[in-house]
Amino acid sequence: QVQLIESGGGSAQPGNALTISCVASGRTFSNSGAMGWFRQAPGADREFISAIRWNGGSTHYADSVKGRFTISRDKQKNSIQLQMNNLRPEDSAVYYCAAGNGIILSSLRNVDAYSYWGQGTRVTVSS
Repeated sequence: QVQLIESGGGSAQPGNALTISCVASGRTFSNSGAMGWFRQAPGADREFISAIRWNGGSTHYADSVKGRFTISRDKQKNSIQLQMNNLRPEDSAVYYCAAGNGIILSSLRNVDAYSYWGQGTRVTVSS
C-alpha cells in the first residue's frame, strides 16, 4: 500500500508563487510508475495538472499551467514537488497528489490511471 502525504499550499496573491510537496511511503514505484498532481475547484471535475514518470523523469503539463508550474522529483526521498509561479485566481483549488504503477504515456492525464491519492491541500489565489 502507498500512502501520499501532501504539504505546502495556502494563500497567495496573483502573480506570486507557492510550492506544494508530496511524499510517498510504503511500496516503491516500478519503472512504469508515475506521480502527479491534479486539482479540483468547487463544482468542477478533478483535472490533470502535471505528472512525472518515475523512471526517466519525463514531465507533462496541462496547457493551463505550462510555463508557470514545474514538477520535480526526488527518487531517494520518494517525493515530488510542484513549484507554482505567476499564480492566477483560476488556479485556486484543492490540489491532490496521485501515484501509480503501470501508467502508460497516453494515460498520464487520466484520473483513473492512478491508484493512490493524497488527502489534498488547498491553494487560494486572491488579492
